[in-house]
Amino acid sequence: MEERKDYEGNAPRPGGAAKGIRAFCHRQKDRFSAASWQARLRNLAHYDYRQLYSRAFLRRAVRQALRWGPLALVVFYLLVYFGAFGRMPGYGALKGLRHNTASEVYAADGVLLGRYYLQDRTSVRYADIAPAVIEALVATEDARFYEHRGVDVRSLARVVVKSLLLQRESSGGGSTLSQQLAKNLYPRRRYWLLSTPVNKLQEMIIARKLESVYAKEQILELYLNTVPMGGRLFGIERAAQTYFSTPARSLSVPQAAVLVGMLKANTTYNPRLYPERSLARRNVVLGQMAKYAYLTPARAESLKKQPLGLRYRYRPQHAGMAPYFLAHLRQELEAWCGDNQKEDGTPYNLYTDGLKIYTTLDSKMQLVAEQAVRTRMAGLQRTLEAHYRGNYPWEKDDRSMLPAMKQSRRYQALQAAGASAEEIEAAFRKPVSMPVFTHRGTRRKTLSPFDSLRHYQRFLNAGLLALEPGTGKVRAWVGGIDHQFFKYDHVRSRRQAGSTFKPFVYAAALEQGVEPCRPFPNQRISYPDYEDWSPRNADNRYGGEYRMREALAHSVNTVSAQLIMEAGIDNTIALAERTGIESELPEVPALALGVASVSLLEMVSAYASFSNKGYRVKPVYLTRIADENGRTLRQDEAGEEPETEPALSAENAALVLELLKGVVEEGSAAGLRTRFGLRMDIAGKTGTSQNHSDGWFIGITPDLVTGVWVGAESPLVRFDNLQLGQGAATALPVWGEFMANVARSRGGAFRSGRFPAPPEPVAARLRCDGNDEAGGRKMSAVEAFFDRLFGGSGREAESRPEPAEPAGEGAGPESVGDGGEGEESEEKEGARENERARRREEKARERENKAAERRREDARKDAERAREDARKAEERSREDAKKREEKRREREKKERERDNE
Repeated sequence: MEERKDYEGNAPRPGGAAKGIRAFCHRQKDRFSAASWQARLRNLAHYDYRQLYSRAFLRRAVRQALRWGPLALVVFYLLVYFGAFGRMPGYGALKGLRHNTASEVYAADGVLLGRYYLQDRTSVRYADIAPAVIEALVATEDARFYEHRGVDVRSLARVVVKSLLLQRESSGGGSTLSQQLAKNLYPRRRYWLLSTPVNKLQEMIIARKLESVYAKEQILELYLNTVPMGGRLFGIERAAQTYFSTPARSLSVPQAAVLVGMLKANTTYNPRLYPERSLARRNVVLGQMAKYAYLTPARAESLKKQPLGLRYRYRPQHAGMAPYFLAHLRQELEAWCGDNQKEDGTPYNLYTDGLKIYTTLDSKMQLVAEQAVRTRMAGLQRTLEAHYRGNYPWEKDDRSMLPAMKQSRRYQALQAAGASAEEIEAAFRKPVSMPVFTHRGTRRKTLSPFDSLRHYQRFLNAGLLALEPGTGKVRAWVGGIDHQFFKYDHVRSRRQAGSTFKPFVYAAALEQGVEPCRPFPNQRISYPDYEDWSPRNADNRYGGEYRMREALAHSVNTVSAQLIMEAGIDNTIALAERTGIESELPEVPALALGVASVSLLEMVSAYASFSNKGYRVKPVYLTRIADENGRTLRQDEAGEEPETEPALSAENAALVLELLKGVVEEGSAAGLRTRFGLRMDIAGKTGTSQNHSDGWFIGITPDLVTGVWVGAESPLVRFDNLQLGQGAATALPVWGEFMANVARSRGGAFRSGRFPAPPEPVAARLRCDGNDEAGGRKMSAVEAFFDRLFGGSGREAESRPEPAEPAGEGAGPESVGDGGEGEESEEKEGARENERARRREEKARERENKAAERRREDARKDAERAREDARKAEERSREDAKKREEKRREREKKERERDNE
């Protein structure tokens, strides 16, 4: 036998395998040379392709296919089965099959507030699906579903021809429900020319495995829970709730036919987008149900005549009830999920594990809170625009827009991409079409990003929080006027508190032994220890004396400054922190005037301590978390860990509550009851920050503590005078409308509740000059106020009778007569004083009546404007709907023309 040699003629040496491979490659070199490829191209150019159609060629092709085809199919099947084209799920994975399910958040009264999800899906059991859905599905998608084991052999040939040979994406309905379920569970991938056959074979293999693991009913349940229903909707339950506002178990036959008809193409046959197409497809499904004896022909024809009956109701994650509360709750829930694990050792997932979250929110209160904010802020925005008439001072300098621009996501994205300052500014000056917020609804406008920032900067915003003082349960949470466009939550944002901080100064003074009846002079005082700090009153009026009740009622700054000096700045800060203020408080005397920046959440919970016998009230908004099967994972009980030490004594807490009543009865919130028809007891405090940038009102009723903040995102956006910008004009109306609506909707204690009577020691400490010992008459609040304002101590001396001189020598009828004239003169003076007091009361009532009349007139005008705005909005809505309908018809017309072509 001739010895084998390499390409150089040398015999191979032992261990020369590598050289042998190199020799083989060298021998093939000429086959891949340029000359070789050119020769091939010449042969192809002169090749007679007609022989491909010859019978001889076809016979050879058939013989080769019969010879090697089965082997190729077996090899192809094994490659797919063992994961050469991607890992295949095993039986264990299929047995533990679960799909992403949205977590749901419920109010205390069981109303669904919102959902957290990646796919908007609610799982439903087979028993809770209407039989009409099952019948329509089987009749339309897989008539032999109960006869095969995952793969319908009869349609397999058709699938092979259309998919494998013709390379079509759709097999024309050859997939069984089990195969469709496999496709829903394991989305298709691309494998170039082999995409369709590989995906089809994978689905067949998975379908066979599913049939061996699950019963037919379980497969139907899985299918109907995973099927996409358009947009981010998944599953029959969410589709039923969205398109017909009913659960899946209550779907009628026509409704079931509509939803099953969407499975062919959920956009093309969407009943909201294309009602005519959906109606035609529904009738096809009804025909299939009649064909397979699920309906009689007569009943099918009768049902085909019915309209769609659509009751569409879809709520995106950013819309719906309590969006700011849900965004706040999301952060706590994500942290909880990360710290807690399921039985398999993996952490819970808020977006896929179908958790049930139960909260303290009251859905009815939440609705009226959002309505009050929406209504009042729309009117307040009109007032702001009318006040400036488009000449906004904050828009005169573009530099005021820089903070908002730098906080925007567009700016941060451009900066992260390495754009220069000039490029960023150019991008912000380029006009684009965008949806923008208005109080009359969303409008689409062409604006530059810079103009859109200017548009949003001018809006006044608001925050509202209501909680129960005894339990801390949060009942309403409104963080702004529209969560879609204003993400910042003003319940948690820190803004300057203004005079709403003064009750903590008064409480600290009471704790340090200052008596509520002690008079304080209303005069400017300089404090040398604090750089001659000399606070002034908002109205620049001075003179007379005030006691605590009237000083707090009329928010007298000079008295607040004296009180914080008596109480001590450190003691005031310590008391505020004990009641629940967690923000850093400045150690300056101006703290008495409210220079501290605090959140509405802190202030409302801190005010609740005045109504809770001095004990701190911690906000509670989460009560229970359960898994998708209802098993409790976390249970929170309000007040289960009460504070061991009060923030202030019960007696002083009751005193502060009584002082706060004076604000509503005779102070900056006077007229609140008259304006909004409120009958319950109310205590509260208004507040206005420097330059009127922030308006506050925090009110306490027997069952609720509710706080409202009003302002803009930027402190530059504000009213330029105290009359329009004070908390009594901005925040107080929102509070009043909210409480009026709560009283109307809830009744009972919310309508006419009363605070417990103050204990006798508290009442005794408040009897300053309410009882006139000389005349035995209880002075009114208005009388007492004017008495101190105009120097009551002097008049008190004048009206008090002088002590009688002792009788002695010289005493006689003349002396007695003089004494009688003196008594008569004193009686006349007392009568004149009473008359003056009566006139003052009448004037005060007259002023209040006029103010109430003006407020009623303003409310009437606001209502008329609101009705007019609603009418115009409705007209615009009809016009927009008409235009959309015309565009839709034009689009369909063009589609028909293209189809005809």
